[in-house]
Amino acid sequence: MKKVAQFFKVSPRLFLEAMREMFPQYSEEEIRDMYENLKLPNRATMGSAGYDFHAPFAFSLAPGEVLTIPTGVRVKMDESWVLELYPRSGLGFKYRLQMNNTVGIIDSDYYYSDNEGHIFVKLKNDSHENKTLEVAQGAGFVQGIFLEYGITVDDDAQGVRNGGFGSTGG
Repeated sequence: MKKVAQFFKVSPRLFLEAMREMFPQYSEEEIRDMYENLKLPNRATMGSAGYDFHAPFAFSLAPGEVLTIPTGVRVKMDESWVLELYPRSGLGFKYRLQMNNTVGIIDSDYYYSDNEGHIFVKLKNDSHENKTLEVAQGAGFVQGIFLEYGITVDDDAQGVRNGGFGSTGG
């Protein structure tokens, strides 16, 4: 196995700012506790391809609901690698949990953005069986898989990323 990446927490300041903006019901003390208890993504078994991302707080997702979660996690990886995010298989099977953008793509240069490469996950419960998803704080809810990629022989990309969604003009 190639070792191509390492997970880190974003700074306490950035996590606090994201949580305050998106979840104002939590106090600063509660957010600081969440940050201290953040668990970095890990594989459950030696044969697991995916690194489980753990919920920074408990949440419910009713059928049809969409929720964006600041994970508090960033990843530094070798150039020519990408981290792809998917719902954990069991949650997709039981609740039809989906990434709202189908697959989360974390590029290697995202780590160096002003937002420290803070990974956010936008989920949708697309259950057709009227099932509400309940995720406990610390439970795995999405998984990330590292994949190597190539570029064309005539590639001349010179742009520099500074941010996430749409920051490269797409």
